Amino acid sequence: MIEARAVVTRAEAGEAWVRVSDRADGCGRCDEPGGCRGTGLAYAFRSPKQVFRLPNRIEAMPGDRVRIRIEDGAPLRGALFAYGLGACLLVCGAAVGTVTASGGQSDLFGLLGGAGGLVASIALNRLLLRSERWRRRLAVEMVQEPGGCARRFGIQS
Repeated sequence: MIEARAVVTRAEAGEAWVRVSDRADGCGRCDEPGGCRGTGLAYAFRSPKQVFRLPNRIEAMPGDRVRIRIEDGAPLRGALFAYGLGACLLVCGAAVGTVTASGGQSDLFGLLGGAGGLVASIALNRLLLRSERWRRRLAVEMVQEPGGCARRFGIQS
């Protein structure tokens, strides 16, 4: 499981807004000599999203410390379908368009086939997002951090 610490900032109607408090690092060697600073490059143009809305199955309250977690491999699966499917169908559509072209129109047919492949990938990705089974495989879960609800029960930490 991939986990990150977070603090609940708002809770209402069965949902919680959590602010991630862990710094997103790759291998953890960013600040060490020889570290690649890969995460700095990833956020060169935009800072990472730090507040997420999640189902509040644990009835967390604002101020509670929680952990958010996702199954290993889920981000990779999501990225492969979001980007890999589009790239695959673009190339396949362009190839089919080029092969079926007649005369000197292979570039035009290749372009149209590639565009058709991209449209098909958008449609397939939208269908996947509607699938409850698929979304469940990519779901982010919120669990209570040990000692994370101390304020609610009047316990001083």
